[in-house]
Amino acid sequence: MTRTPVSAAEITIRRALAADVARIAELIMLGAAAPTMTPEEIRAEAQHPGYAEAFAEIDASKDNALFVAERAGAVVGTFQVTLIPGLIARGRRRGKIESVHVAPESRGLGIGAVMIRHALAFAEASGVGLIELSSNKSRIDAHRFYRNLGFDQSHEGFKKQLGS
Repeated sequence: MTRTPVSAAEITIRRALAADVARIAELIMLGAAAPTMTPEEIRAEAQHPGYAEAFAEIDASKDNALFVAERAGAVVGTFQVTLIPGLIARGRRRGKIESVHVAPESRGLGIGAVMIRHALAFAEASGVGLIELSSNKSRIDAHRFYRNLGFDQSHEGFKKQLGS
């Protein structure tokens, strides 16, 4: 089924507020390839105080920005941009786009592209010379989406869980 993309004018991108935290947590959990929780369990989990604590830390950081995408007043997407100083290329700042999630019912409408364009503009305005993101190897559609937006699959990524 082909869906008609929304106009970029229909989407508002803004910094996330504490009042958005539960919805952001829901979007992240719904973003899993096959959510293992029921909608009721997701709503309950999204109320965990750990999400509010994490938001407070992100919000207080000068090097992190958490955004939401709204359509008709409803939060339908989220993403985070982290600014990373470094010594590579004479101190070029890098940016990392993380936790890009669009509500399942809003996927395929162009909202993700609006979010990524905003992330890129924010990063460039913040002095970033290189932007990166990672995506689970199983998310083939997401990889095609990022390539279509001009990203190169140039590196292999690694993760290791630490502590609890």
